[in-house]
Amino acid sequence: MSANLFANRLYWESTFEIVLSLMAAYPSTNVESVGEEELFNMVISLPNFADDPDLVNEGILKDILREWYEEVNP
Repeated sequence: MSANLFANRLYWESTFEIVLSLMAAYPSTNVESVGEEELFNMVISLPNFADDPDLVNEGILKDILREWYEEVNP
């Protein structure tokens, strides 16, 4: 895994960068089986995640899941 994937700090509005980090950290995850609570825990556990966990909302989590799904299912 490249150190560059974790070089930039991640914030909730950086959905594409979060997705890239999730793909690197959880390469064998079935995105269709990930729920919002599990996704939340996965994102805040990323080593370069720097935002306030309390700032997230359902829309942000759904955007991340949608983008992640689209990246692994082109």
